[in-house]
Amino acid sequence: MKKWSRKFEGKTLKTGVLVVVGMIVSLSARSQDGNAGINEANTQVRSYFESGTNLMYAIGAILGLIGAVKVYSKWNAGDQDTSKVAAAWFGSCIFLVVVATIIKSFFGM
Repeated sequence: MKKWSRKFEGKTLKTGVLVVVGMIVSLSARSQDGNAGINEANTQVRSYFESGTNLMYAIGAILGLIGAVKVYSKWNAGDQDTSKVAAAWFGSCIFLVVVATIIKSFFGM
């Protein structure tokens, strides 16, 4: 009975070593895919960047139109704070355009 158990222990040890070596090889193969994954994520984010800046320009244009209507209605109503409202709406539109342009130039797009 001892001969059988020694023979069995040797096979179990060899099998365990083979399993551990296989796991290490598969982990090293997966770690090489990490660089490819990071590069792919970088490419995808850069492809969305142009659309994002165009969206910021479009939001700025819409806010400009809404602001113009609000300022016009206040001006026709004779409100005293028309210039303050106009400055706030104009400033928000300029801010969106400047931020989009600066981000675009900062990342070299």
